[in-house]
Amino acid sequence: MSSEFDLIKRYFTRTAPDGYLGVGDDCALLPIPSGRSLVTSTDLLLEGRHFLSDIDPFLLGHKTLAVNVSDLAAMGAVPAGSLLGLAVPDVDHAWLQAFSEGFHAFAEACGCPLIGGDTTRSVDGIVISVTVMGHVDPKTVLRRDAAVPGDDIWVTGELGAPDVALALLQGRLPHDAQLLAATRPALEAPQPPWRFAQRLGGVGHAALDISDGLAQDLGHILRASGCGATVYYAKLPIHPGVASLAPSVQHHAVLAGGDVYQLCFTAPSSQRERLHTMANEEGVRLARVGVTTTEPGLRILDDNGKQIILESAGFDHFGDRA
Repeated sequence: MSSEFDLIKRYFTRTAPDGYLGVGDDCALLPIPSGRSLVTSTDLLLEGRHFLSDIDPFLLGHKTLAVNVSDLAAMGAVPAGSLLGLAVPDVDHAWLQAFSEGFHAFAEACGCPLIGGDTTRSVDGIVISVTVMGHVDPKTVLRRDAAVPGDDIWVTGELGAPDVALALLQGRLPHDAQLLAATRPALEAPQPPWRFAQRLGGVGHAALDISDGLAQDLGHILRASGCGATVYYAKLPIHPGVASLAPSVQHHAVLAGGDVYQLCFTAPSSQRERLHTMANEEGVRLARVGVTTTEPGLRILDDNGKQIILESAGFDHFGDRA
């Protein structure tokens, strides 16, 4: 029989980096470089709501931290540390081993060590909460309210695959093993461009991570900044596995599909060459997809210049899934 403290020591305790006080005390300590501001964010992941019960626990450990580091990336912040709250209905050592290995592997890759948290027994299903901390230069931090009319709109990575994979797994699309194999990694092992994001300060204006759908999330920037936008569908970086689907399915996946964890940001046109250079150096796919405008609202135009109308702009935690 394993106690709570045995589980913490066995699966979630690692040697803290120099200057840190990690797992094992009432609170953790982490250093913040002089002249930088602390950045923090927290997320909940619920079994059956944010991940399927049969997900590989190693990939779940990775995703658990990755979706939070994506929030740091949206601010242009450098990851510094994380806290993990984990509630499980039973002690499954094989599951805990794989989950913790996935979490620690991504933590080591992006420099966001686990320095504290809590574990407990849940009544029903797995509940995961992660808080991440980072630091950023307050003079160049990326915010949602900083876009100005005439900015280029950029998107990193690819769109559509996570939504298609989820639809296949839930039976909302006909079974297609080849398409699922092509899209499932984007759903279960997102790769936020955290290195690229750290270089955006002073280059980009406004930014956020795409978690609930491009149309909805870009709308947050537009409302906060008091401007509108025109986006050209043909310029969007669409995952190859999505491109062959029926237009209505494709439009929903690309424009309203969540779980992307890539960046949408705005920047002045004078920064185009610099941004392409940065993306090439960091191995990030980068697409210029539109422009911000003085006219309010978001207009997404197809190849013929006709506006694409969506039934839903994205995911709402207190509504039906889009």
